[in-house]
Amino acid sequence: MRIDAHQHFWDIHRFGYPWMPGESPLHRNFLPQQLETILKRNRFDGSVVVQANVIIEESHWLLELASQHEFIRGVVGWVDLTDARLGYTLDELGRHPKFKGVRHLVHDEPDVNWLLRADVLAGLQELARRGIPYDLLLRPPRLKLVPRLAERLPELRMVIDHIAKPPIAAQTMDGWAEDMEAAAKIPRLHCKLSGMITEAGQNWKAGHLRPYVQHVMKLFGPDRLMFGSDWPVCTLAGTWKEVLAAFTQALGPQAVEVREKLLGATAVKFYRLD
Repeated sequence: MRIDAHQHFWDIHRFGYPWMPGESPLHRNFLPQQLETILKRNRFDGSVVVQANVIIEESHWLLELASQHEFIRGVVGWVDLTDARLGYTLDELGRHPKFKGVRHLVHDEPDVNWLLRADVLAGLQELARRGIPYDLLLRPPRLKLVPRLAERLPELRMVIDHIAKPPIAAQTMDGWAEDMEAAAKIPRLHCKLSGMITEAGQNWKAGHLRPYVQHVMKLFGPDRLMFGSDWPVCTLAGTWKEVLAAFTQALGPQAVEVREKLLGATAVKFYRLD
């Protein structure tokens, strides 16, 4: 099964998206019918849709979409990890068979140590107790927090989104490479090969991605890595098909089994997709 492990939907008439400027090319609706056509054209079987808003209503809406569209294999929603009623919320969402994970926009939190706050850790413990994985959206300065988080919650399954957004446009790996190496020692930690072309600048080439892709391949291996398009955010720098082509070129020659894991099998196993 070929899976796009990271994409989004939004309806700007239904919800506001504070991170999205009104003049942005992204400030329009991106809905399942558009992506389904792209996936079929590229012989992908489905996708994992990830939250783009910090309201519980969006999580319910994404689950509604998943009920209506078979190709949406899983939903990574948002919940308030500090809410006293978090357990009830997770149990409610968990009644939907396609609820597969949780994400928060950690890189937007003013507190750089937000992940290690006692109330946040208590919320993440609720995820771990239920076997719900957590998507880590952060940038290199906060990447060094991940090993400390894993020490406190060794049972929590986590995946780093967008290879932690390294400064690809600047073509430097300083700091990021070392912190990623430390994070990769966490057995339950996975990583998404996603969101790279938008970090590489408007004049990106597949060669600009190669050292970053090769580094995480060496650290995590195909059993802990998964491809994601980051559609429609990727459209700021390229099409869905161009993202896949850049990933393939940056990856270089690989065995069929390795490609199968990166392009679906690892995501199926991590998110327990049906």
